[in-house]
Amino acid sequence: MTTPLDLELARAVLAAQPFSALLGAEITSFGAGAATLEIPIRPELGQQFGFLHGGVLAYAADNSLTFAAGTVLGPNVLTGGFSITYLRPAGGVRLRAEARVVGSTRRQAACSCELWTEDEAGEATLCAVAQGTTRAVDADRTGG
Repeated sequence: MTTPLDLELARAVLAAQPFSALLGAEITSFGAGAATLEIPIRPELGQQFGFLHGGVLAYAADNSLTFAAGTVLGPNVLTGGFSITYLRPAGGVRLRAEARVVGSTRRQAACSCELWTEDEAGEATLCAVAQGTTRAVDADRTGG
């Protein structure tokens, strides 16, 4: 039997990921085929031109896609693959990754994600989009 995920358990799963804690990631919305992950933008997450590093955007896409899939597949899921398209340089004070399930079977989910940055006034700018698949795994094994 699979333990259903709720916002509290999703936050506990995220908190158990050391890299997520390093980035300051937080799940702000979770359930019904969707998840939102937010990261405060700070200088040490930047690249040489002062924009948010693309690896941070990719992390946010990957994790939000997987959490969205977890709302329909349960807590034991792994990313099967994803792609990201960077639309414009990311800057501001906060990154918000909004993912949703677009289709699923019993063991796999296809998801899409929009990545937004917010400035100090709260104005949002779309900076990247992503899509990916996530698969359910047995609780006692995480491979193949």
